[in-house]
Amino acid sequence: RLLGRTKKESTPLQNEVSRIGRMLGLAVIAIAVVVVGTILITAEVETTSDLVDVMLVGVSLAVAAVPEGLPAILSVVLALGVQRMARQRAIVKKLSSVETLGSASVICSDKTGTLTRNEMTISTVLTASGEVRVTGSGYRPEGELLIDGRPLEDPVLLEEVRAVLAAGCLANDAVLRREGEEWTIQGDPSDAAFLVAEAKVAGLSEAREARFERLRELPFTSERKLMSSVETDLERGGEIAVVTKGAPDVLLSRCTAERVAGEVRSLSESRREEILAGLERLADRALRPLAVAYRPLAPGERPPEEESAAERELVFLGMVGMIDPARPEARAAVAEAKRAGVRIVMITGDHPSTGARIAGDLGIADFGAATLTGLELEGLEGEALTQAVREVSVCARVSPEHKLRIVDALQADEQIVAMTGDGVNDAPALKSADIGVAMGVTGTDVTKEAADMILADDNFATIVAAVREGRAIFGNIRKFLRFLLSSNSGEVFTMFFGVVLAGLIGLRDTGEAIAVPLVATQILWINLLTDSAPALAIGVDPPSEDVMRRPPRRLTERVIDREMWRGIVWVGLVMAAITLVALDLGLEGGILGGSGDIDEGRTMAFTTLVLAQLFNCFNARSDRASAFRDLFTNRFLWGAIAISAALQVAVVQLPFLNDAFSTTPLALGDWMVCVGLASIVLWADEAKKLLEGRLRR
Repeated sequence: RLLGRTKKESTPLQNEVSRIGRMLGLAVIAIAVVVVGTILITAEVETTSDLVDVMLVGVSLAVAAVPEGLPAILSVVLALGVQRMARQRAIVKKLSSVETLGSASVICSDKTGTLTRNEMTISTVLTASGEVRVTGSGYRPEGELLIDGRPLEDPVLLEEVRAVLAAGCLANDAVLRREGEEWTIQGDPSDAAFLVAEAKVAGLSEAREARFERLRELPFTSERKLMSSVETDLERGGEIAVVTKGAPDVLLSRCTAERVAGEVRSLSESRREEILAGLERLADRALRPLAVAYRPLAPGERPPEEESAAERELVFLGMVGMIDPARPEARAAVAEAKRAGVRIVMITGDHPSTGARIAGDLGIADFGAATLTGLELEGLEGEALTQAVREVSVCARVSPEHKLRIVDALQADEQIVAMTGDGVNDAPALKSADIGVAMGVTGTDVTKEAADMILADDNFATIVAAVREGRAIFGNIRKFLRFLLSSNSGEVFTMFFGVVLAGLIGLRDTGEAIAVPLVATQILWINLLTDSAPALAIGVDPPSEDVMRRPPRRLTERVIDREMWRGIVWVGLVMAAITLVALDLGLEGGILGGSGDIDEGRTMAFTTLVLAQLFNCFNARSDRASAFRDLFTNRFLWGAIAISAALQVAVVQLPFLNDAFSTTPLALGDWMVCVGLASIVLWADEAKKLLEGRLRR
């Protein structure tokens, strides 16, 4: 039900690209109308052919203004990012999710299996008569029972421990298998931990299997936090009993008696407090506590089918403390995420003290920090809920509804939320989050279907590596957008000011009815040349060293912010100025007094603009850092520039291409002038970065 009513929102990148598309669409129409109108006013349009030429220029200018390579380049850059993430064991199902993870400001992480190994091992058994340590680790059933460092020999305590472990194996659906030298499990790791511990007690597994026969199972639910099994006791003439396993505090509230030294005694209030104190001791040692209880049915009583009828008036047997060691790489990954300004929120079904201890060990929260339980969460609304999820980093004893509320509250606080999970109960929160991350090893099919990304190794460190990759991709998206839009604005400004200033730069003296600095085919060629290989090469630029030292992008932050727009306009104006200077140098008349005809002037302007855009590739790699920093780290960019420059030389120097592009071969001196003028784009942007850097200080 929760999954069905939870809606998946568009990613921040999808929203931004849509916004940029709408903005560019309106800008293109305005630019085309203004330029065409200016030409019609300033030029002598007398024939239908002249009018068609004007309209062709307008259409070409519209094409020049739109970075039509953007969708393709964006898809390729995201796809390459998906490939790199896959090599790091992060499988992305949706391209736009790659960038979203890089923008994440909060990661809500499940504890078991993500931050820990998910290799539950019972290390302590606590009964009415004492506390017993169980040695061994992992799923290999090798170990012994110890008390005060010596083998357990007390028959009373041993009988109680056997009862706890056997009951935990009855209310259980896991399977422990040996495959060669390796032991593997099928099912829940907590269930498997009981099977492993039971196997460490000689003869216990065989005795349990021969004695009991299951009649019915009442499955675990996150609301009850309990699982029960209805069993027939063959040794007691077919008596029927309900055996229940689950959260100790929840289970204890269903108990009215306790088994002590083989006898059933009523549970006093003081004894309940002692049991809860023992629970706190286990939780404070970062052990996950689970309790077991049973209830023999009265003669003639029908086996209950409802949980409420079965899980009542139980006899408390004891509880176990399970250790699930933290992944060795998790602490370093948490530290890296925190340095990057990404907050980690641990969401677990465990006892609050257990969650707080693990969070402290991993550096997610300070030791002793406040926790938020599901019960407390239910009483919070509005600003109180927002304030709670803003401050608390450990949420314990939560249900699926609680997880969904936590995610929604964080999103309402303008956070970009990544949510991890493995069970069916995690699926609604994963679907609602900005990016849902499912566990690939332990995750259910429902969870994987609801998620945007799957961790092939169930490792939190993989999430942080994916965040790093996502940030690098977002940085590259900004780089090629900066390059495309500044280059395209250079073309637009060249056409606009070329028409407006036609008399000053000598265009009016050429005798053409439609005096424009570039013809339509030249504009289209520039776009074809620069909107492809160079832009794509910028899109795979290596990430900067400080990519994980910067804070995450705010939800209100635009892909193209004011600072970036200023840089785009500045580069576009410089590009237009040097292009028109090149045109003036190549034309007879004008301010600079050249000596060539219109074809030579346009060829010089055309070439200067192409080369300026190639120089602009280096500017676009950063809006603050110098273009000369890490100049040779992107070999693809150098290759793309070399290919584009070679193609431009061919268009200018090869006779059979001159007619198609209205060009004429240039002398070596003219080429040097074009290269020198084009390089001004680089130096002008370097000067801007230097000045802005000093002002920021």
